[in-house]
Amino acid sequence: MGRYGDIDYPTLTKRTTILSVCLVLGGFLLADAGPMLVGSLPGWALAAATDAEGIGALGIILCPLVFGVVLPLTE
Repeated sequence: MGRYGDIDYPTLTKRTTILSVCLVLGGFLLADAGPMLVGSLPGWALAAATDAEGIGALGIILCPLVFGVVLPLTE
């Protein structure tokens, strides 16, 4: 058994990267398609969409590095 238990790193890497892509797409759709569907959006909704895009973009970069490279090397 490894240092961190029985963690399936390839599955964790794929799922977190897919979640990050979904955050980027969801934020993009809310910010761009939201006003077309519901009219004008409040400021907090646009801020949440921008934050989701930023967090998702960081996740796309960091999740494969952390869960796919760094943590398996520390086992």
